Amino acid sequence: MEINQEVDNTVNQDATPMSRPVNFAGEPETTLQSALQHGLTEEEYNRIVELLGRVPTYTELGIYSVMWSEHCSYKNSIALIKTLPRSGGRLLVGAGEENAGLVDIGDGLAVAFKIESHNHPSAVEPYQGAATGVGGIMRDIFTMGARPIASLNSLRFGTLDNARTRYLFDGVVRGIGDYGNSFGVPTVAGEVYFDPCYQDNPLVNAMAVGVVKHGAWASATAKGAGNPVMIVGSSTGRDGIHGATFASEEISEASEKKRPSVQVGDPFTEKLLLEATLEAIRSGFVVGIQDMGAAGITCSTSEMSAKGKCGMRIDLDKVPARETGMSAYELMLSESQERMLVVVEKGRESDVRALFDKWDLHAEIVGEVIEEDRLLISYRGKLVADVPPYSLVLGGGAPVYTREAREPEYLAQVRPLDLGTVPEPNDLNEVLLKLMASPDIASKRWVYEQYDSMVRTNNVVLAGADAAVLYVKEGHKGLAVKTDCNGRYVYLNPRRGGQIAVAESARNVACTGATPVAITNCLNFGNPYKPGVYWQFKEAVAGIGEACRAFDTPVTGGNVSFYNESPVASVYPTPVIGMLGILEDVRKACRASFASEGDAILLLGSTHGHLGGSAYLATIHDRIQGDAPAIDLSEEKALHAALRAMIGAGLVSSAHDCSEGGLAVALAESCIVGQPNLMGARVSLEPSGLRRDQVLFGEDQSRVIVSCHREKEESVKGIARENGILATRIGTTGGTRLRIGETVDVDLNVLARGYFGSIEEQMRNPA
Repeated sequence: MEINQEVDNTVNQDATPMSRPVNFAGEPETTLQSALQHGLTEEEYNRIVELLGRVPTYTELGIYSVMWSEHCSYKNSIALIKTLPRSGGRLLVGAGEENAGLVDIGDGLAVAFKIESHNHPSAVEPYQGAATGVGGIMRDIFTMGARPIASLNSLRFGTLDNARTRYLFDGVVRGIGDYGNSFGVPTVAGEVYFDPCYQDNPLVNAMAVGVVKHGAWASATAKGAGNPVMIVGSSTGRDGIHGATFASEEISEASEKKRPSVQVGDPFTEKLLLEATLEAIRSGFVVGIQDMGAAGITCSTSEMSAKGKCGMRIDLDKVPARETGMSAYELMLSESQERMLVVVEKGRESDVRALFDKWDLHAEIVGEVIEEDRLLISYRGKLVADVPPYSLVLGGGAPVYTREAREPEYLAQVRPLDLGTVPEPNDLNEVLLKLMASPDIASKRWVYEQYDSMVRTNNVVLAGADAAVLYVKEGHKGLAVKTDCNGRYVYLNPRRGGQIAVAESARNVACTGATPVAITNCLNFGNPYKPGVYWQFKEAVAGIGEACRAFDTPVTGGNVSFYNESPVASVYPTPVIGMLGILEDVRKACRASFASEGDAILLLGSTHGHLGGSAYLATIHDRIQGDAPAIDLSEEKALHAALRAMIGAGLVSSAHDCSEGGLAVALAESCIVGQPNLMGARVSLEPSGLRRDQVLFGEDQSRVIVSCHREKEESVKGIARENGILATRIGTTGGTRLRIGETVDVDLNVLARGYFGSIEEQMRNPA
């Protein structure tokens, strides 16, 4: 273990503090023991004393504890995160430079998008944890000056036969739905998985997408000595205090006692804040603006100051508080929702206040920008904190660690897979029906029907498809968006699993006809102090980087969430990828469902029958075993190009990728996802020397099922050949059944009943 000592040691030389900071009345003295209780190490505490040249006050200790927590500082991950491709392509700002990533989509428009986790709060209080996760990610978007147009999510829970899982699942989905529906932004896509490893530690990742005109975005930067600093939005309470440090430790029985660390959201206030913020940014009076998310006032003041290479003088007496008797420590660390910190052009304070007053929101001057690189915090006439902002932030004085990484021992047990020990079922109809009704594969209609996916009328392709397609309302341009990760693959082979997470999200976007252009990620892992977990993280990040470079999809930013484990077990390593694609003509967007009788069905890509890590092994044989499927990134990229050409030329009627459940599940979904219009298929697969279950349920990568009118078949095959992609006609659409050779023959209504009703049935009538 090493600590990076790249700290600005000159920060104290030119500072002119008002006086030596003191503890507020009633606050305890700071000791090493209190630092340890705040989640700091002895080494980190000593470093703080060295930086300040004295023992910190209790408020300062709180400031450092949240800013140096894993959640805010990325101290155990930033060294590896910096190895990802974080610039180039269509990026307008580098990763981490602003509240969210910003991508040029042409026509004078840019897209801001980002994904973040709210795992720990959702484990303790699922409704508010999920709701405030949505609210927080939305604020990251509109503080950029972008209007949010869509929300996505990626969710992981334990098994549905567990009562607590159903409680968490229900609360999270209602929280997401209620907040998003009230706020007025559609939830358009997502994914939900269930596995025992997530039983005590669910994953709740929220993503948001917004659109802004070029040159109209705002920056989270403080500058201009004498410019006033304002808090706008809601008042400050005690909710959410130490939420950042809570998110930087493992879930345990003690977590239930930390409900005050979960924020409480108000979507109606957020809607007002959205409109007021966008209007304020358009006014030209805003110098810089940042959401008060994790660590509240502490984070926004320190990060904006450090980015602007300046400081701030803040008077906490002027902070609108909704509770009496709050201490400086509480005011600085509160994570009350729906608040922003705004640096305003001097002389325009009354204009900005009037603007927020119009929306019935607080807009109070709490301080000013100063030239000195100091964060000077006073309360009730006393200086309670005097710290250099640079020493607090990611990439500045916050510690950077490289942890020990060692391949975990479990891989030696789970990687080998002898298919001779896997009995081949006699009734493959029954296998297909069971897979289609399994919670991982079954339709998530019970989830997305609780979301308003039609508000703002931007949707072209709705929830339940390979990727959501959004109309930008400028010309005919569209966006395709998707979240994706197969945690089993990453568990079995972190590097390859990371590659596949990027590849599948890109493939889903390409199936709509869009060009994948950039990703955001939410990296969910266990305790980084465990060498096996850190090795998983290191390998997964390497795989993500390799895939992003291959597809020219740089990383715009995202989130790292460590400590996703309970005393019982760690979650699967789950690096969720949020992919953005651009569709030049949204009218040509392709769907996953078979469209008409008599169309030719073609399989793009090769079948090798890989069953390692498959849904078939997990669901039918209760085995998480084998290696992740092989993937050729250059072949995958060629497949994307072929799909874009086919769809752009209007040659294919549908396109659907083969993923969990393999070819048989992909065919079944193409038959029924257009419900109420069901379209059968008759498929014949050539003998290949593989077992029947390998052919039907193997999860080989870089495969897509397309359908087309018969007269267009040769043109489709021609484009495939030009891109080096194998295209094989395997069948014809039509009828009311799915028939695959002599092995599968099922009625579509039976398929649809299990696929669309399984999760709802388990939630309403648990066994």
